[in-house]
Amino acid sequence: MSSETPDATTPKSDPVSNAQKDPDNWTTGDEKMTGAQASYLKTLSEEAGAGEEDGYDAELTKAEASKRIDALQEKTGRGA
Repeated sequence: MSSETPDATTPKSDPVSNAQKDPDNWTTGDEKMTGAQASYLKTLSEEAGAGEEDGYDAELTKAEASKRIDALQEKTGRGA
């Protein structure tokens, strides 16, 4: 079998993985943000000099934190 031909044991690439889904569509998006999100958001907020409105907020949901992280990554140049 060619190495370029996937077989039943080869994981298939999922073009819409969880990491690529819109946070608004996450099934757990309305849960409290994770500790990792909170920590990273604090770091990014400090680097960006973000205020309360666009920086860290302990009450954010997972989806809200993800969106804010994306925005701050862009602002700080840390984005992919």
